[in-house]
Amino acid sequence: MTRPRACLGAAAAVTLAAAGTTALIATNAQGATNAATALSNRWYAAAPYLMPTDNNPPDAGSIMDATGLKAFQLAFVLAPNGGGCTPTWGGTSPVSSDTAVQSVINTIRAKGGDVSVSIGGYGGTKLGQACSDPASTAAAYQQVITKYGLHAIDFDLEEPEYENTAAIHNEIGAAKILQQNNAGLYVSVTTAGTADGTGWFGKQMLLEAKSQGFTPNNFSIMPFDGGFNGAASQTSALTNFNSILQSTFGWDSATAYAHEGFSGMNGRSDTGEYFTQADFQTVLNYATSHNMDRFTFWSLNRDRQCSPVDNGGTTSGTCSSVAQNAWDFAKYSVQFAGVTPPTTTPTPTPTPTPTPGTCKTAWSSTAVYVKGNEVSYGNHNWVAKWWTQNEVPGASEWGPWQDEGSC
Repeated sequence: MTRPRACLGAAAAVTLAAAGTTALIATNAQGATNAATALSNRWYAAAPYLMPTDNNPPDAGSIMDATGLKAFQLAFVLAPNGGGCTPTWGGTSPVSSDTAVQSVINTIRAKGGDVSVSIGGYGGTKLGQACSDPASTAAAYQQVITKYGLHAIDFDLEEPEYENTAAIHNEIGAAKILQQNNAGLYVSVTTAGTADGTGWFGKQMLLEAKSQGFTPNNFSIMPFDGGFNGAASQTSALTNFNSILQSTFGWDSATAYAHEGFSGMNGRSDTGEYFTQADFQTVLNYATSHNMDRFTFWSLNRDRQCSPVDNGGTTSGTCSSVAQNAWDFAKYSVQFAGVTPPTTTPTPTPTPTPTPGTCKTAWSSTAVYVKGNEVSYGNHNWVAKWWTQNEVPGASEWGPWQDEGSC
C-alpha cells in the first residue's frame, strides 16, 4: 500500500478530489444516477486504501461504524490486460460494466461517506503506458469519474511506469487536464520515499509537474520498503522531502509542508520493516504539527490481526503481522480528518518477534529465475517479482527480489 501494492492487493500517487459540499451527479453506463455530496478536502486527504474485490475485502460499513471513517481509496484501475486505453478494475473488469465496486460505493455513500478511486499500483499496465498522450489518458480517467460520480481520483504511479518518461508525462498531463475540466478538484501526487526524501525518479516527476505548470494540493511520499523501520526514519524522510519541495518549486518551508503528504504501510512491510500503532501516532503528530496536507496508508484490507499474530514472520495482504484490534490504524486517518474515533479496548499484547522460516534453495548467480521463484540468500528467503539472472537479492531497493523474511 504492500509497496508493490498490487502484489498484496502501493512510486507515485495522485489524489483528485472536489472541494466544498456541492453535489456531483453523474450517469453511469447502466443509466443509474450516482449522486453524492462531497466531503471536506481533509477526508479525501485522510482516505486509506481499500481493495474492494481482492485481498479478502472487509465490510466498509462496519469500518465506518467502528471508527468514524468516512472516506476510502478504492484500488486499482488499470489498462486492460489485453491492451487498450480504457479503464478496468485490475486489468480484467471493465469499469463501464462494473456493478461490484459500485455496490461498495453505494454502501459507503448510504452511510454518509465517499470514495476516491485509485489508478496504478505495482502490477499490471497503467493507462499512462497504454494511452498515446495526456488527452487520451485523461479521457480514460474521465470515464471513471463520470461512472461513479467521483469527487476524488488517486494516481498511484510506481515501477515500472514511474521510470517511463512518456508514461509519467501522460499521467501528470492527464491530472492537469482533469483538474482543469472538473472544477474544484483536490489534487495530490505521491511518489516513492527514500531516506533523503525521494529518489531520482521521484525528483524527475516533480520536475515534470513543474514543467507542465501543474501545482497540486500536495506531493506525498511513501517512506517504507526502502530501509525504513519505525517513525523516526519516516519523519526524517518527510523533513528531507520538504527541503526538496522548497528547492524545486521555490517555496518556503511552511508552504512546502502545506503541499506535502504521507502515505504509510501499517504493520509489516514487504521488506520486513515494522510500523506499529505507536509509529503511526508519531507520524500523525508530525503531520499535524507541521500542517501537512495528507495522511493515508496501505491498507484497510491489512488493518486486522493475523493468526498467528506475526503471520509466521511474513507479510500478508489481508492482515498486519502486528498485535492489534481490528481497524486500529484506520483511527489515525480519522484523527487526521479532525474527528475523535470511538473508544475501543487497548491493543492486547506487544508484537512478537517473528519466527524464522525454513530456508529455500540457495540463490545462484548463474540460474535463471521467473516471477514466483523462491530462493534463500543472507539468511532471508526471497521471491522473484519478474525474470532475473545474476541480480543479488536485496542489492537494490527496486530490484527483482522481494524479501519474505528471515530463515
